[in-house]
Amino acid sequence: MVHFVWLVPLLPLLGFLITGIWRNRLSKTAIALTGCGTVLGSFVASCILFFQALSPGFRSTPVHLFDFISAGPLRIPFDFQVDQLTLVFLLIITGVGFLIHLYSASYMWSDAGYGRYFSYLNLFVFSMLLLVLGANYVILFMGWEGVGLCSYLLIGFWYDRDDFNKAAKKAFIMNRIGDLGFLIGLFLMISRFSSVSFGEVFSRAPSLGPHSGVMVAITLLLLVGAVGKSAQIPLYTWLPDAMAGPTPVSALIHAATMVTAGIYMIARSHVLYSLAPATLTVVAVIGLATAILAASIALKQNDIKKILAYSTVSQLGYMFLGLGVGVFGASVFHVMTHAFFKALLFLGAGSVIHALGGEQDIRKMGGLRRKLPVTYWTFLVACLAISGIPPFSGFFSKDAILGAAYQEQPLLYFIGLAGALMTAFYMFRLFFLTFHGEFRGSEESAQHLHESPPAMTIPLILLAVLSLIGGWVGIPAFLGGRDLLGNFLAPVFSNGPAASLPAAAGNTDLILMVVAAVLSIAVIFWTRGLYRRYRQGGTPGRGLVRLLEHKWYVDELYDFLFTRPLGRLSDWLESRVESPVIDGAVNGMGRMVQWGSRQVRLVQSGQVGLYIFGMVAGAIILFLIGFFLIK
Repeated sequence: MVHFVWLVPLLPLLGFLITGIWRNRLSKTAIALTGCGTVLGSFVASCILFFQALSPGFRSTPVHLFDFISAGPLRIPFDFQVDQLTLVFLLIITGVGFLIHLYSASYMWSDAGYGRYFSYLNLFVFSMLLLVLGANYVILFMGWEGVGLCSYLLIGFWYDRDDFNKAAKKAFIMNRIGDLGFLIGLFLMISRFSSVSFGEVFSRAPSLGPHSGVMVAITLLLLVGAVGKSAQIPLYTWLPDAMAGPTPVSALIHAATMVTAGIYMIARSHVLYSLAPATLTVVAVIGLATAILAASIALKQNDIKKILAYSTVSQLGYMFLGLGVGVFGASVFHVMTHAFFKALLFLGAGSVIHALGGEQDIRKMGGLRRKLPVTYWTFLVACLAISGIPPFSGFFSKDAILGAAYQEQPLLYFIGLAGALMTAFYMFRLFFLTFHGEFRGSEESAQHLHESPPAMTIPLILLAVLSLIGGWVGIPAFLGGRDLLGNFLAPVFSNGPAASLPAAAGNTDLILMVVAAVLSIAVIFWTRGLYRRYRQGGTPGRGLVRLLEHKWYVDELYDFLFTRPLGRLSDWLESRVESPVIDGAVNGMGRMVQWGSRQVRLVQSGQVGLYIFGMVAGAIILFLIGFFLIK
């Protein structure tokens, strides 16, 4: 039934090998067909598995492939877990991933590293599939590290730019900080449960009891890994800098793959987190703080990709908020809808950048509505979806989280609502500055304005449809829906504090949704009045505006607290330890060997008589040793 699940990650892996090894021999058409075709094949296989899961007799059991590690009592099989949670992520990764691959085929056509780009992209998809398919934490961690490596390769894809290389290294290093916490938590789990398989760990964990110190430690350490991978406070600053990579890479990292890994890991570990309520509180606080901080920064950014990057950080914060208040299914729902509208936003931004010849400053855009009609309308759909306007997808998933937050603590709801209103403001500020008003760019850019080719606009249209109707699978009962996604995920989260979306709570949930929607619409019209006829100019920002423009000076703070002290310590160690001590010892050993070699070489004089004398003297010495010393 599900035994062919190995085909899902295998196809992108084959695509990586083919486009990587023969990248200089294959034509660009062959590379695009291979890269896109393998991900499409993986999507088709995922759809077959999904429809099998809808059958009444479906049972979630690990699919054993081979024995991976066996050391004493510890046995780690290479197994795949095929359940409802895995299938949702498989469809997101392969479906949205295929559209991004298709878009890339045209967007990257003129790049000299076309084959290398698609090989990295296929490897990225393979690593993410391995992450969500693994039936234990070790296989999950292998995919976890794989997406970290691929992010480094893709963010620094144009390695001839030093600033791009720095952005790639920043992402890699900050993710390693989180991964260290993940590893320590993994070791603690092994020492406590003698297993890393989900089934065994989850069945043994309740024996520790709720509020166990060991369980709190394990979940907090796993949370450190999730904070790094999903860009939460304080390890979020790598994600905006990840915009250095090609725009389709930004869509892949921000929408369908890497940043959702932390959400998946916590949702998969919901049994452990349910036994550690203190950790869930930490998750909720971190998520809400991140959502507000990132949204405030996005208010005054002018780079189109940076605005979308901080938007991603903010939306990930809402997903963490949902996890923290116990509605794991609602967070997964928001992962799905976010994949649709955020991929659409980034690909739409790529279409704009493509039309403007690389320009990313929204202050130098404007009036693009007439020149880029497909991009305009699809971008509008994405902005409405992320702003939580009904009936677009983001409305249902965002309000499911905010409604659960209100039930947990009303203060969480009101803070979250403030972040949602900021989202509506900065997204429509971006929208109106980009597409409305008069064109503010250069004359050269104006002459080259044109709509993107079909290979780029077709993915935009498909994602726009998904951004419109994608949320309808989670319409709650009090709105007349059947919550199809929540019911589908219920078997996975049945032993958690909440199976999925919050149940109907009378008029309260409806009132909260109406208030959020009305206020968001009001903010959109207010933003329209401010920026529809924007003209470039004005005085530099001061006070709070300046703080927001400089991103609360968090990067500068990290540079002052960590980067500079570590740099000075490294310089001191290099000058006082590395060069005089370590290099001195190594070089001194080499000089000593050379001196000894020169002395021994003097014996090789070429005089036969001296050699005979040495042989006789040596024989006499050996004779004396054997006669007097050896008993």
